[in-house]
Amino acid sequence: MRIKLDENLGARGAVILRAGGCDVATVVEEDVCSASDEALIAVCRAEGRTLVSLDKDFTSILRFPPARYTGIVVLRLREPVRLEAIENALHRFLAASTATNLAGKLWIIDAHRIREFEGPESQ
Repeated sequence: MRIKLDENLGARGAVILRAGGCDVATVVEEDVCSASDEALIAVCRAEGRTLVSLDKDFTSILRFPPARYTGIVVLRLREPVRLEAIENALHRFLAASTATNLAGKLWIIDAHRIREFEGPESQ
């Protein structure tokens, strides 16, 4: 799976996803930190990568219709967000993503479940 890891998930997130067999490109490594949400998702689309982020703005299916993208994954974790919670969420993401294609889907991963959404364009 091809992943674009947002800057808010850190280097440890990249290590976990790479260890799980993902092809990971990070916003930090590609020096696109502080890009607008629209610019970042456009890069993901052009590269055919699923975006993984803590940014709740990406949960708006009207602003970012999942059908237009290779996949959007947002970790919605309790504040203050702890490294352990991020690591657990990424491990659950890896386990769940092996059995499905994320193209055209939005996954919201919280501490207890993974919710999947498809935008109005896919119905």
